[in-house]
Amino acid sequence: METLAEPKTPRTLPPLLTLTERAAERLRALYAEPNAKRYLRIGVRTRGCSGLSYDMSYVDEPGPNDEVVTDKGLTILVDRRASLFLIGTVMDHVSEKLSSGFTFINPNEKGRCGCGESFHV
Repeated sequence: METLAEPKTPRTLPPLLTLTERAAERLRALYAEPNAKRYLRIGVRTRGCSGLSYDMSYVDEPGPNDEVVTDKGLTILVDRRASLFLIGTVMDHVSEKLSSGFTFINPNEKGRCGCGESFHV
């Protein structure tokens, strides 16, 4: 007689994307600028030595392929095609003497190219 295995409890996935306080502060400032677009959209595209790079753009409305992420009272859009590459990613904002910008701490990255412009999973 065959016995059925008990159904497995689904594993809880980490949030698709979260913001550090520095990233949230910078994004609030960008959203508040006159003539600013309403949303930051984050995606991944094929580019660079390692194969993938983060792609960011500002848009007025979510598109049909956007996941809506809300963190720290801010809404960010994530291109659905990039979701599997970004699960669990933390977005930060770094300011240094000669440059500043958003950075990503992505647990899915297996490596980065030497110049830091691209990554692979």
